[in-house]
Amino acid sequence: MFRLGQTRSVSKPDHALFTPDTFVRAALPGMKKAVAIIHAAPALGAGFTQYTAEFQQGGSLGPAPAQRFLYVLEGELQLATGKKKHRLTKGGYAVIPEDLQHSVTALMESRAAVIEKPYEPLPGVRPPLLLTGHESSVKGEALGGDEALVVRTLIPGDAAFDFAVNTMTYQPGAALSMVEIHVMEHGLLMLEGGGIYRLNDSWYPVAAGDFIWMGPYCPQWFGALGKAPAKYLIYKDWNRHPLLS
Repeated sequence: MFRLGQTRSVSKPDHALFTPDTFVRAALPGMKKAVAIIHAAPALGAGFTQYTAEFQQGGSLGPAPAQRFLYVLEGELQLATGKKKHRLTKGGYAVIPEDLQHSVTALMESRAAVIEKPYEPLPGVRPPLLLTGHESSVKGEALGGDEALVVRTLIPGDAAFDFAVNTMTYQPGAALSMVEIHVMEHGLLMLEGGGIYRLNDSWYPVAAGDFIWMGPYCPQWFGALGKAPAKYLIYKDWNRHPLLS
C-alpha cells in the first residue's frame, strides 16, 4: 500500500537515513546476475562507497576501482584470488587490497555489504595483504566496560589499514554513554533489532535494514529499544592524519 509520499528516509548535508522502502536496485559495471543498492557515495558527500549487493546463485561482482571490504549478510560467497579460493558464509568477511585481481561469486542466493574506498598510503608502511575472517572468531569487547554493549573489531588496528569496520551489539535498553562528535565519517547498516539514533539535532527511529551515513563532526548517539538486541555494522575512516586525507 502506498503511503502517499511518506517515508522515514532523510538526506541532509551532514547525515542521511535511508530505509528499505526507498531502495533502488541497479547493476554496477561488470556485475552478473546481481544488483546493488548504493547507500553512500561521493555524490552524497561521502569519502567512500557502500552498497548492498544482492546475488542470484552464480552471480558475481565486477572489478573494484579501489580496495574492497565484503561482509556476508546471507548465503555464501566464493572469493577467488589467483588459484586460491575462500568461502565466506554469513558473518564472513574480507578486506581486498587495491589492485588485487579477484572475483566474488555467489554459491547460492546471497546478500553482502560492500565498502569500497581509495587506499591512502602511509609513508614507511606497507599496504595490507588480503585479509579474511569470520565475525564469530572475533572476541567481543565491552565498550567502556558496559557488558550490555559489545564491539567486535573486524579489521586489525595495524597502521597499514586506513579504515575500520566493526559490529556493535546492544542489549535492550543499552545506549552509547555520550554523544560523539569527531572527524571520522561513518557508514552504518542496521543488521538486527532497532532503536533511536540522534544525528545532529534530529532523532530517528531505526530498524534492521536501515542505512545511516554520518559525515565528519555530525553529533551522533544511539540507544537500543525493544525486546531483542540491536546490532549494526559500522565503517569509519581512521589511522591517517587529517591533513593528509
